[in-house]
Amino acid sequence: METNNTPDSGDALSRVPQLDQQLCFALYSTSLAMNKLYRKLLRKLDLTYSQYLVMMVLWERDELTVSDLGEKLFLDSATLTPLLKRMEQAELVTRTRSASDERQVIIALSERGSALREQAKAIPACVLEATGCNLDQVVGLKGQLDDLRGQLMKSGI
Repeated sequence: METNNTPDSGDALSRVPQLDQQLCFALYSTSLAMNKLYRKLLRKLDLTYSQYLVMMVLWERDELTVSDLGEKLFLDSATLTPLLKRMEQAELVTRTRSASDERQVIIALSERGSALREQAKAIPACVLEATGCNLDQVVGLKGQLDDLRGQLMKSGI
């Protein structure tokens, strides 16, 4: 009789990890596919996906600090600052020091950045169509992913 040093091979958690069975890979590869879709959609706006995320936050509420933007986007200032500098050079946003606290930088939409909002309105419908899902399915999936992110962040590992 052949012995196996692993626990019950029928137990999915005890087997050697297989790529196509990993949640992390499903999320990663889906993210790659989503980014590819957005790259195509955002080309006409001359925005990267990261820039689009910043713009969406600012279209919701203009004039935020770098730290407020980072909190909304789950990015630290070391990642966000170079992105915002490039966006300022592209005349999408302005960066100014806060009058009340010079340590804080206020990010605001430029005229060009505000104008892009109208062009970007069609993007969510294009994404929904590309998913092949209905709106309720997408809303439910987004809720599950938000919950998963929250749990992972709480785990502190």
